[in-house]
Amino acid sequence: MHTLTDLDAIKSRFIAARGYWRPWTEAMLRANPAFLSYYADYAGYPAKTGPLTPRMVELVYVALDASATHLYAAGLETHLRMALAAGASEADVFDVLHLLTLQGVNAVLQAADVLHDAAPAVPLPPQDPLCQRIHALWPEQAASLLRLAAQDPGYVGVLLDFVEDGAPAGGLSQTERLLVRIALHASFTQGDQTGLRALITHALTQGVTRAEILQVIQLGAHLAVHGASLGATVYTKVLADAIGAEGKADAQGKAGAAA
Repeated sequence: MHTLTDLDAIKSRFIAARGYWRPWTEAMLRANPAFLSYYADYAGYPAKTGPLTPRMVELVYVALDASATHLYAAGLETHLRMALAAGASEADVFDVLHLLTLQGVNAVLQAADVLHDAAPAVPLPPQDPLCQRIHALWPEQAASLLRLAAQDPGYVGVLLDFVEDGAPAGGLSQTERLLVRIALHASFTQGDQTGLRALITHALTQGVTRAEILQVIQLGAHLAVHGASLGATVYTKVLADAIGAEGKADAQGKAGAAA
């Protein structure tokens, strides 16, 4: 059990575990110190006990906060600073941003599969260069990409151009890219189980360990605290507005009585 009466100690523990302190945490400290005390352990556990380096942990947080399904600028700034401090390069960061831009592709693939089921297209011959590129560049999604290519080979061609040539040189390793993609697909803000299953299966065949995959999956849960941060921030504003309105009413009442 934690000691919940020493607020300064709770604040220090939280900063040590999470690396930041903001107005919402200050509001939470006053209203519900137990939240911060136990959240520091809960949120800090996967970051500190898994096999990933601090650099990789922070790059995963950068991916999750910058994700089109989340777009949390405050967290992104915090974890971007921490990623750079942990040794991440500019190429690492922009490699992550490249991967983020591919988030929407899985939805296209799944929808195009539905269309293909309803109105099948003639498949491309296996010797077609586009088929070979699909298997080389995106093997875990080859079946869906081949069905999409049968319907619109031009789209798949430019997509693979972006996959192959849109990332910066000298960024993440192939394993790191797979882990970032798994984290994005596993996060509840995207929750793409179809794509996630294919990615995990492929990652395991490429030598990515169960422990690495589990760690990036667990890191994604902490995006939910941004709801608590929003709630605490808005509560503080509402309370301040109410106190301000009450004070204004008191002042007006005293002025009226004096008149």
